Amino acid sequence: MKVFKEIMSWIIPIAVGLLLAALLGKFVIARVRVDGPSMQPNLDNNEKVWILKQSKIKHLSVVVFDAHGVDPSAKAKTKYVKRVIGLPGDTVSFNNGQLYVNKKKVNQNFISASERTSGTTDGSGHNSWNLQTLSKRFKWGNGSKVVPKGEYFVLGDHRSVSNDGRYWGFVPKSKIDGVVKVPVWSSTATKRHNVNSLSY
Repeated sequence: MKVFKEIMSWIIPIAVGLLLAALLGKFVIARVRVDGPSMQPNLDNNEKVWILKQSKIKHLSVVVFDAHGVDPSAKAKTKYVKRVIGLPGDTVSFNNGQLYVNKKKVNQNFISASERTSGTTDGSGHNSWNLQTLSKRFKWGNGSKVVPKGEYFVLGDHRSVSNDGRYWGFVPKSKIDGVVKVPVWSSTATKRHNVNSLSY
């Protein structure tokens, strides 16, 4: 009996700790690794970041989401990291390197002028687009003029290489794992600011 009590005095705290860790990982916070260059210069390939699962999704939030069923080419358990440009009900348009949400120009100081303009055509050579023209060009969203309720429009920061909402449409809120935060000991102050502090 004494041995049993001693064993349980070890097992119970370990079990509780594991349960709490599992609950935190499922509902509160998790660590993930960035895969690919689509969020450069602000997030690098193989960089480790945290996602906060209960954070509110805002304009310019950087999010991680399950791409399977969003991007037709994404396999099961594939995660993408992108920046939220359009919230439900928003119009989004692009004209010669300038991005507009609800007809207001978005400050894109988090990427360079060349990153705002290189490789940002609609696929037919035109350097201007809106949700409706993208939808028709790439056959998603049934010609949507605005971001649908419960969904988001996302872009990568490295526009010329990013496989993002321009090509496959909107991300349902149910697919989003959480909002990315770069830890204070990682990256540079400018890059951390561009990921952690731009949302509005």
